[in-house]
Amino acid sequence: MTGFGRGQASEGGLQVGIEIKSVNHRFMDTRFKIPSDLLEFELPLKKRLSGLFKRGTFDIFISTKHPAENLVDKLDKEKIKKYIQEILPLAGKVPAQFSPTDFLRPEFYLEKNLKDNNLAKLIEKSFDEALEKLSQTRLAEGGRLTQAVKKHLASFKEHFVKVEALAETYREEVEARLKKRLGELKKEYGLEETRFYQEVVYYLEKLDIHEEIDRINSHLFELNSVIEGDGEVGRKIEFLLQELNRETNTIGSKAGLKEISESVVSMKVHIEKIREQALNLE
Repeated sequence: MTGFGRGQASEGGLQVGIEIKSVNHRFMDTRFKIPSDLLEFELPLKKRLSGLFKRGTFDIFISTKHPAENLVDKLDKEKIKKYIQEILPLAGKVPAQFSPTDFLRPEFYLEKNLKDNNLAKLIEKSFDEALEKLSQTRLAEGGRLTQAVKKHLASFKEHFVKVEALAETYREEVEARLKKRLGELKKEYGLEETRFYQEVVYYLEKLDIHEEIDRINSHLFELNSVIEGDGEVGRKIEFLLQELNRETNTIGSKAGLKEISESVVSMKVHIEKIREQALNLE
């Protein structure tokens, strides 16, 4: 599901900002865009994220702003001197040019400053805030998607009810056609009475759709329970839709009645509509 959350925390002049964006994806994928000096936080944050969400692509942006005062005191001056001393001979006849801002990158700060000002605590606090807001937006999106699923499911049921109502009539029509046709064959080829009725029963069983109807009713009951339940529902819905689609296709291949075939086409359309929405659900 799509969502966005932003969190901020500050202390002693140090500011941490975290943004999390999520878009639809069938599986879980996380992408961090953070300064190199914060890479140690990537794995624990990723674990927390995967503990809360199971699907979606997540982009995590982390930015820090150090206090302006005494910024020079936090630079590793010995490291900068050594860097300049080694670079100058490599430049040769080409004059080496440096800008003061060249040395304001994270690798030129003293190592201890990476841990000062409670950086880990601020990252955790801002991440918690971003997660909470992200969850809220995804929850709202999930509500909209669920309503769309329910709408198409209701339309599926309307057409399915028509198929159920036509099942008995359909069987009677098939039986009448079979008896008529086999009766003609009986006269033409002299089929035995017992064999004649065996053939009628055989084809009626092959063309009967009551078993498929019963299974669809069972799948619909489970689908309603999943939609109204809590927790991860996306993959469960996908599985049940596969089963619904299988039974609907079987009815379509068995039934020769025009009205049933038309309802089956509409049922399959709504299954695909539900599937499109379910791919975006957690």
